[in-house]
Amino acid sequence: MTQIVNIPTWQVELSQVINKLDELLALLELDPKQLDATWQATTSFPLRVPRGFVNRMRKGDVNDPLLRQVLPVAQELQVTPGFILDPLQEKRSNPLAGLIHKYRGRVLLTAVGTCSINCRYCFRRHFPYSANNPGKAGWDKVIDYIAADSSIKEVILSGGDPLVANDDYLQALCQKIATVSHVTTLRIHSRMPIVLPARITDSLVAMLKSLDLNIVIVTHCNHANEVDSTVEEALVKLKQAGITLLNQAVLLKGVNDRAEVLAALSECLFKQGVLPYYLHLLDKVQGTAHFDVEAETALALMKTLQEKLPGYLVPKLVREEPGQPHKVLVK
Repeated sequence: MTQIVNIPTWQVELSQVINKLDELLALLELDPKQLDATWQATTSFPLRVPRGFVNRMRKGDVNDPLLRQVLPVAQELQVTPGFILDPLQEKRSNPLAGLIHKYRGRVLLTAVGTCSINCRYCFRRHFPYSANNPGKAGWDKVIDYIAADSSIKEVILSGGDPLVANDDYLQALCQKIATVSHVTTLRIHSRMPIVLPARITDSLVAMLKSLDLNIVIVTHCNHANEVDSTVEEALVKLKQAGITLLNQAVLLKGVNDRAEVLAALSECLFKQGVLPYYLHLLDKVQGTAHFDVEAETALALMKTLQEKLPGYLVPKLVREEPGQPHKVLVK
């Protein structure tokens, strides 16, 4: 008798992401001649986008802000001075496979090396994930590293996207982290609640809630159009579990570089119980120069935002500078 295996809905959706440019354009009823799209840009950084996210894009609109975030374009192939493979120089802060230790009091674990979506502006699009896969024995070394440094109060799960991992893997890793007595907070940076909200299952929420840690989830949402009813349901689950929800966005030319768009994003997120946290200037990674917004323009946008919104809805405008002990406020 054939055994029937129940595969979680989110894993089915993850297995069905769009990775062919012609399919993406056909679904959006777009003529390739209207776009600067090119498959050549996918040779080093593949196209990858969940179908539910594509469903939120406007058909026939070459300037749709969600499409622009995932569409591989010829500009990515241009070499631009100042845009390099490792703009944050993370190799300097990578003492063990899977662990990045840049700031006092917290460490970041690259829990997995893949995402459900490949954002074309990703600052880790050239990151050596294969060299940072610690394996089971390697994670034990990472936990030993954390346990040996009592100044580390917070562990950040990043990647890739940590929520691409299955529940068993996450639970094992999170429980190891929770055994370190001086760690009080687990922060998870994930795009999944936004782009593949089915991942926020009751079992995942229950596992996180069971940990004897403060749990913070930082979503990554750049535009209010990314939030639909499925995203709202996922965020409600997390909020009702007592999980702190923050959002970080990246300021992107042609996506959200207008004050009214940023204001709408903050208001939309707050309605779902998510507080704006950071608005990042683009990390200057090779292949992303077409998204860059100058600091002077960003500061002007922030001034308008401060006039439009209460202070708690205005994210901090920051950039990351290699060697600095914290994010740097742009002012």
